[in-house]
Amino acid sequence: MNKLSPKKLLLTKWTAVTPIAKQKHFLVSKVILPEPPNEAIEFVEIEAVYSKKITQIAWRDLTNEELWLQGWK
Repeated sequence: MNKLSPKKLLLTKWTAVTPIAKQKHFLVSKVILPEPPNEAIEFVEIEAVYSKKITQIAWRDLTNEELWLQGWK
């Protein structure tokens, strides 16, 4: 997998290897900026494409190929 930068994750598409609440396709809808701004970004919000349900996850979880695949597959 290509290296991910948390600053470039906004609006990227992801497929859950194991469906989450019957949802498989997600979009990064928000990168959560840390509270002092000089800290590292840790979390993003992903939105299920069909149900529009939003979930907050650690952005580094997206690098785990056992959980997430980049793009919609």
